[in-house]
Amino acid sequence: MEEEEEAIGFLDKVLEDEDVFLLDECELGTPTSPGSGSPFLVAVKVEAGKGLEMRKLVLSGFLASEEIYINQLEALLLPMKPLKATATTSQPVLTIQQIETIFYKIQDIYEIHKEFYDNLCPKVQQWDSQVTMGHLFQKLASQLGVYKAFVDNYKVALETAEKCSQSNNQFQKISEELKVKGPKDSKDSHTSVTMEALLYKPIDRVTRSTLVLHDLLKHTPVDHPDYPLLQDALRISQNFLSSINEDIDPRRTAVTTPKGETRQLVKDGFLVEVSESSRKLRHVFLFTDVLLCAKLKKTSAGKHQQYDCKWYIPLADLVFPSPEESEASPQVHPFPDHELEDMKMKISALKSEIQKEKANKGQSRAIERLKKKMFENEFLLLLNSPTIPFRIHNRNGKSYLFLLSSDYERSEWREAIQKLQKKDLQAFVLSSVELQVLTGSCFKLRTVHNIPVTSNKDDDESPGLYGFLHVIVHSAKGFKQSANLYCTLEVDSFGYFVSKAKTRVFRDTTEPKWDEEFEIELEGSQSLRILCYEKCYDKSKVNKDNNEIVDKIMGKGQIQLDPQTVETKNWHTDVIEMNGIKVEFSMKFTSRDMSLKRTPSKKQTGVFGVKISVVTKRERSKVPYIVRQCVEEVEKRGIEEVGIYRISGVATDIQALKAVFDANNKDILLMLSDMDINAIAGTLKLYFRELPEPLLTDRLYPAFMEGIALSDPAAKENCMMHLLRTLPDPNLITFLFLLEHLKRVAEKEPINKMSLHNLATVFGPTLLRPSEVESKAHLTSTADIWSHDVMAQVQVLLYYLQHPPISFAELKRNTLYFSTDV
Repeated sequence: MEEEEEAIGFLDKVLEDEDVFLLDECELGTPTSPGSGSPFLVAVKVEAGKGLEMRKLVLSGFLASEEIYINQLEALLLPMKPLKATATTSQPVLTIQQIETIFYKIQDIYEIHKEFYDNLCPKVQQWDSQVTMGHLFQKLASQLGVYKAFVDNYKVALETAEKCSQSNNQFQKISEELKVKGPKDSKDSHTSVTMEALLYKPIDRVTRSTLVLHDLLKHTPVDHPDYPLLQDALRISQNFLSSINEDIDPRRTAVTTPKGETRQLVKDGFLVEVSESSRKLRHVFLFTDVLLCAKLKKTSAGKHQQYDCKWYIPLADLVFPSPEESEASPQVHPFPDHELEDMKMKISALKSEIQKEKANKGQSRAIERLKKKMFENEFLLLLNSPTIPFRIHNRNGKSYLFLLSSDYERSEWREAIQKLQKKDLQAFVLSSVELQVLTGSCFKLRTVHNIPVTSNKDDDESPGLYGFLHVIVHSAKGFKQSANLYCTLEVDSFGYFVSKAKTRVFRDTTEPKWDEEFEIELEGSQSLRILCYEKCYDKSKVNKDNNEIVDKIMGKGQIQLDPQTVETKNWHTDVIEMNGIKVEFSMKFTSRDMSLKRTPSKKQTGVFGVKISVVTKRERSKVPYIVRQCVEEVEKRGIEEVGIYRISGVATDIQALKAVFDANNKDILLMLSDMDINAIAGTLKLYFRELPEPLLTDRLYPAFMEGIALSDPAAKENCMMHLLRTLPDPNLITFLFLLEHLKRVAEKEPINKMSLHNLATVFGPTLLRPSEVESKAHLTSTADIWSHDVMAQVQVLLYYLQHPPISFAELKRNTLYFSTDV
């Protein structure tokens, strides 16, 4: 326990005390001088000029302790092979299951650190000021998921080792004297350590690594290429430590019941509950034996905040109604899409105002006022955007309904509850005093302190990525039996996650190979999630809340979108592990300002990247053939497809269609009829995006921006119609053709979930974009592109989509609209 308390103390230091400079503890013998290369602990305040030399000292000390750690892991792994060999004989020391429980993830942790040590060692030995090693620490931090698995199993591993020692003398001897190799320069060739002490080392190690990152950052110049990588590694490590700190020290998450039993907090978070037909933000606490739903009480200034319990369900009484069993949800009016987009627009505009105020050293009172407004809008968005139902039921009475933004969260909560329900749980009723004690403990025990909105973030936190993420989902392995499998991709946006893409279903396989590429628009995103599903074709399994057949989640995983990794021109390949399943994918990122660059096609014989007037003249058509064919195909078989135009098509399919249209191949129609409908929708979007000039033209862009901002409806109508009449004929006819098509798609909104506003969000920024000169002239940050341009582009298209039918002939003939200079 002393070692555990020491680790907790270290963690507190790393989270609170910026001035402690920790090289490492002396795990063997007494502290020695820095020159010896042995690990040592020293607290200093550093002079500026010694930064790089200090970096080397920090790394030398860390490298020495890393060598000791690897030796400790090796010592732990040494008995594993002979134990496994005897497990299959007539006289096994331990069973295979016991071995796997005790040594769970040790091999993986060993390999991660061995690779890290082997890569770092030569860099420290051949030291110079240009050495970079931030990527090594970043990779190490990105593999912390293995430690999470180790920590989750740690208690069981110790208990199993203890039971086996008591029942087997041979194992007791092995576990009491494991031999750890000494460092290369050490006189001690071996040290004897118990298995229990060694099993604690990985938990101890994460804390130490985080402290070293702290120190490295202090001694790394801000303009050094390592600085952002180390910063990111530290952020990931600290987040990870905060999440496992509760697991390391049960006392921190426990409240004792009046009967003297320990009740631990396992998970908590903010969820939107549907109560009395309206949405309420609740803080939900999952303890080892009970789920408690609370809300923060309003308190006067200076008073300690407290929770008010709304309801609780003992886990022994909690059941999940299957979708087909659950009654239809209480009537909750969904928030109109355009109002959600308006909130996003306000949030983005307020963000820009806050940045400008800060840049101009504005008054703190003005900044606080803007932050308050931003929080109000973000809170409304958080409350009104979730749509995925999560039902729980008390077998003795009431059902409760939460709405979540993502299938990922829903399965996280469900899995956490089901894991606890595997234990032997008893039903109970809390007395008012017990309930008061439990609710009172929530404030102290909670792990999620703030409502998940960006206005709660620190100023130095990453604003996230704005632009386009290209993701190729390659393949997956690790399935126990054949199934119909597909993946979905989610990214975070405005504090919650949104599903952005879906692979095709790979039928009846244990090793699906999708090799499908998607282009996902990012709006301040920091994370990518991949969920793997088994497709269900059983029509009896329909969710009454949304009339969709329920597919089973086979695995899910999340990675941080690190700007340093993804903002390169090259593809970055990675593997995400989920419940034993490994999904391989690649990604690269294009910032929004790069995506504004339009490259006209060198071949004027094709259609992509060629002026619309050139294409229509060559084809002797009023609307380009590619637009007519794609629209016809979508209306024939994609108009009822959920998320048509929003869900990305497979990039390789889109490129194949692009090549066929450019070559004017005679097999176009045959290929279209066989192609996935999302790829056809994607080809249409790509055509408009690759026009050398957007459909609504560079010249008229500023006027469209001014027109949509007019508040007088008559003036706005006059201006917006006049602008249409000013467009070149091929552009106008094509625009009106597309407009009518999008209206027909929106008529099927109850089935395809695509409202006029959704469609305006997809097509607005494609049809109406500033010229490169224009965008460079007024940009202050990447986020500004989103706030000032994209929202207004969406509003322009939405205006025309909501307008009564506009005919080309009437528009040209109508003289009610007076001409103004544009």
